[in-house]
Amino acid sequence: MVEPLISVVVPVYNVEDYLARCVDTITRQTYKRLEIILVDDGSTDRSGAMCDDFARQDDRIEVIHKINGGLSDARNVGIDRARGDFITFIDSDDSVELDMVEYLLGLIDRFGVDVSLSSHTVVFDDHKKILGDGREECLTAEECIRKMLYHRDVDTSAWAKLYRREIFDAIRYPVGRLFEDIATTYKTFIAGGRVACGYVSKYNYFVRGTSIVRAKFSARKFDLLDMTDGMAREVVERYPSLARAAMRRRVYARFSTLNQLDGVEGYVDERRRMIDFIKEHRREIMSDGEAPLRDKAAILCLALGEGAYHFAWRLFKHK
Repeated sequence: MVEPLISVVVPVYNVEDYLARCVDTITRQTYKRLEIILVDDGSTDRSGAMCDDFARQDDRIEVIHKINGGLSDARNVGIDRARGDFITFIDSDDSVELDMVEYLLGLIDRFGVDVSLSSHTVVFDDHKKILGDGREECLTAEECIRKMLYHRDVDTSAWAKLYRREIFDAIRYPVGRLFEDIATTYKTFIAGGRVACGYVSKYNYFVRGTSIVRAKFSARKFDLLDMTDGMAREVVERYPSLARAAMRRRVYARFSTLNQLDGVEGYVDERRRMIDFIKEHRREIMSDGEAPLRDKAAILCLALGEGAYHFAWRLFKHK
C-alpha cells in the first residue's frame, strides 16, 4: 500500500531568525512522504533566499514566491498548489515535534475520519505551557465546535491539525483579515463531520512581541469581533443547541479586545459598544454552567467600571 502524500503548507514572511528551526523540524519528521510548500509572501529580509536554499537541500521542498498578500492569501496559495492526500499548516516562526505528522495521520487512520488535531505547547521567552492530558477521542463536528467555543481542549488555530485535501474544495481563508482561523477552522470540522482529537502536545507555538495578539493595537484587531460573530451566526444556524456556547465566545471576544485596549487611548465608541454588549448578555453567561469561571469573574469586575476591570486583568495576567 502506498503511503498517503502529506502536503505541509508553510506561509513565510520576514522570519529569517526562526525559519531554519521551523523547516528543520519538518524535514526531520518521522513520516517521510511529505510535500513541503514554502510560500514566501513577499519577504523583505533573507527569508525568501533561505527558502530557495532549503529547496536545494531537500527535493521534497517547493518554494512559491509571491507578492505580499497576508497570511490568509499565503495559505490559500499553498492549498491551491497542494497535491497531497492530506494538508497540514505550520507557521514559519513555530516548530513541531518530529512525530507530529505521523501522530495526526495515525489518529485519522484509527478513527476513520478526515480531520485530526493535537494539543500544543505555548512557548514564552522565559517558560513554556504544555497543553493536553494525553486523552484521545473522536467527536462529532458539533461536539468539537462546542469544546472550541468554550476554550476546552480544542482551539481555532489552523495549525496542529491534519485535513483531507478535499476538505478545502469549498473552503478558503478570508484574505486581508486578522484572526482568519476563527472564520475557517469550524468550517473544516463541519465539512469533516467527525474529528479525531489527540490531546497530546505535538506543536510548539512561540509567543513573540510581534505576534498578532501581543503586537501594538490597531483598528484591524477589531476583526476579532467580526470573525467571531460570523462564526457564531453560522454555527447557531446549523446547531441551535450551541447558541449559549456561541454567545459565550462572542462575549469572550469583547473581553479579549478590551484587554488589548488596556493603556491605549481613543476608540471610545468601540469600547462603549463592547461593554454594552457584555452587559446586555451577562445574565446568559452567569447562568451558563459551562462558561469558565474566568468569564464570570470578568463580568463582575466590569460591573465596577472599566478601570476596575483593567486593574483586575493586570493582576490576573501576571500571576
